[in-house]
Amino acid sequence: MTYSPQKRIPVGISSCLLGQSVRYDGAHKRNAYLTDVLGSYFEYLPFCPEVAIGMGIPRPPIRLTGDPARPRAVAVHAENLDVTDKLLAYAHSVMTAGARISGYIFKSRSPSCGMERVKVHTGKAKPSGTSAGLYASVVMHALPLMPVEEEGRLNDPVLRESFVERVFVYDRWQQLRDDEISPSKLIAFHTGHKFLLLSHSEIHYRRLGRLVADAGRRDMQSLSLEYITTLMEGLTRRATRRRHVNVLQHIMGYLKKSIGPDDKVELAKLIDDYKQGSVPLIAAMKTIEHHLRHHADEYVGLRIYLNPHPAELGLRNHL
Repeated sequence: MTYSPQKRIPVGISSCLLGQSVRYDGAHKRNAYLTDVLGSYFEYLPFCPEVAIGMGIPRPPIRLTGDPARPRAVAVHAENLDVTDKLLAYAHSVMTAGARISGYIFKSRSPSCGMERVKVHTGKAKPSGTSAGLYASVVMHALPLMPVEEEGRLNDPVLRESFVERVFVYDRWQQLRDDEISPSKLIAFHTGHKFLLLSHSEIHYRRLGRLVADAGRRDMQSLSLEYITTLMEGLTRRATRRRHVNVLQHIMGYLKKSIGPDDKVELAKLIDDYKQGSVPLIAAMKTIEHHLRHHADEYVGLRIYLNPHPAELGLRNHL
């Protein structure tokens, strides 16, 4: 069974990455992977803050200057043109509008949209440090749990899978939050996600287990906020081969009464082969799915771990 949302997931994105000719020189930075692959699953909401504040196309290029902790955005060849306040005001207006998005893809190195490592200059000297772009910094501060990435970093298969996985999880959480979160709904959500979390962080897995045990005894608003904060924090930790082996061995415990002795030996060997790096993770997962095909009850708590995102994306091929 492959998980797919009922509709495409809303994701914010820098307009130029979709091929819109909105850059300072009238060009674009279309990214084929974002448009042609992820675009089948993400419904993009494009934003270009520099155009939105009226700078025009083409326009004078801007850069960050001053204190890296509180940089200003000024024109490269006309430092009297300072658009800092306009960019910040626009960013706050976008956040106030409250568009429901489950992730954001920023344009790297942009003084307005860069997620990190944007050069900050002091006058005409060499860069004095780095910062996030002004618009991006407001978005990330306003929505600290929302998955964010830059298009360049998505070339890394580990970062790419981590981002896409977190977008799908966060979107499922927002769907749950759209209704009133009850103890039973939270427990069901946790049951579906606990093995996925365990593949990233056993500490967060145990912490959420204790937290969910308090469902029904604590205020649900504060408990649910602590829950999603802990979950998203845990999912930012890298899923490793060792952690996946731990999860697969947990799953074997679920299957011990459902499969025969020969199948147990075969699955144990497959998990060990994965541990040694001689087979990919997907091989073990497909075998487990085969055994679970006729055991729907056991599958309920495992399906999101086995299929956290559409298989067509091929994101687990690197593990």
